Amino acid sequence: MAVPLIHLQLMVVHRTVLSGRITLKSMVRLFPCVSRRTVTDEFLGMPCDTDGNYLDPSMPPPPHRPTDDPDDWTPYGSRLEFETAEFIFSRNQMSAGDIDILLDLWSASLFKHGDQPPFASHQELYDTIDSTPLGDVPWESFSVHYNGIRPENDVPSWMDAEYDVWFRNPHTLVQNILSNPDFDNEFDYTPLQEHDMDGNHRFENFMSGNWAWKQAVSQNLLLY
Repeated sequence: MAVPLIHLQLMVVHRTVLSGRITLKSMVRLFPCVSRRTVTDEFLGMPCDTDGNYLDPSMPPPPHRPTDDPDDWTPYGSRLEFETAEFIFSRNQMSAGDIDILLDLWSASLFKHGDQPPFASHQELYDTIDSTPLGDVPWESFSVHYNGIRPENDVPSWMDAEYDVWFRNPHTLVQNILSNPDFDNEFDYTPLQEHDMDGNHRFENFMSGNWAWKQAVSQNLLLY
């Protein structure tokens, strides 16, 4: 009967830490796929306040979005507007032209009541979705064009064209991830290096890469 290999990891802080009474060498004999993980002393990902003061580990986290009002649908005027946008844009994925047709029909049906549909056009719907402050980051854009060497004749059209680049603020995106309790303990908070017992470097995610490690080491050297 084959016995499955057990993968153990030793967390170390600039040095190999022995676990209980068992030594690293004896663990290698017992569990051939044991690995060694290293993190930095000064960057342990410990919770702190906005001033950098470490928090008591037993202290519960602050309420997520403490000012969240269950009746506040900002930037939507009501729950109806939010659910309309969610249905049209996310579930149905309706085209812009069909959105305008639907809203025009909706508007015609409400005219005799002196009322209006949740949105006047597909553009108003899109603008409202882009300005949603919770769970999303607004899109931003800038334009670029080629400004390098150009041939004297038969200039390619792409050299004269202007291109829009759309992006979302990566700083705000990371802030949203870190503030989301669903991700608690689901990723490494500090750079690390993991090696097997033959010295082979294992890469798993961003924090296990060389760039993150070098940034932490560089910051460490600057501090001293």
